[in-house]
Amino acid sequence: MVRGKTQMKRIENAASRQVTFSKRRNGLLKKAFELSVLCDAEVALVIFSARGKLYEFSSTSIRSTIDRYQMRVKDQGQLTTKAFQEDMERETNDTQTLAKKIESIEASKRKLLGNDLESCSMEELHQTENQLERSLKKIRAKKNQLLREQIDKLKEEEKNLLEQNAKLREMCGMQPLGPSGKSKHADDREVFQPQTPNVDVETDLFIGPPKRQQSSQKP
Repeated sequence: MVRGKTQMKRIENAASRQVTFSKRRNGLLKKAFELSVLCDAEVALVIFSARGKLYEFSSTSIRSTIDRYQMRVKDQGQLTTKAFQEDMERETNDTQTLAKKIESIEASKRKLLGNDLESCSMEELHQTENQLERSLKKIRAKKNQLLREQIDKLKEEEKNLLEQNAKLREMCGMQPLGPSGKSKHADDREVFQPQTPNVDVETDLFIGPPKRQQSSQKP
């Protein structure tokens, strides 16, 4: 028969609880003894019953095992504290290093903007000038790239518009446009409007009453 699984909760019946305690206590003491013998381990086991009765087992001595345990816990606590202090020192050093880097970057930024140059040496000014020139070259290169991209985009849009215009003129039965944007006639001749001839206008200045024109015929 398969042994049923015991539900892990307090046994309400006092007699059953006492019987279970006795069985499991003896089994636990036996397992502790076997572990110490088979694995050459230092084992100490302390049990207090519900009525306060003490049961113990030790492969060497309860007191020596407890002292060894307390010493180990103390050492671990010291190691933990030391590790925590080392971590704090490392974090503090990292923070100081980052603060120095930020301060250096801010100082360089002020110099690039033309501020706080009084304390700069000739070498520092030369370095700042070279840095600005390199920055300007990169900016101009990026600007030219954007301009070329915009020009290519406009050319592509112009090409699309010309194609659409040609399709619309074809649908309307109109002549296609030439390279100059003028419509072509059947004989490939352009029509020019006659120009108005220039007319000379008299602009001399006369002072006095206007002269009457004398009639060529006498009355």
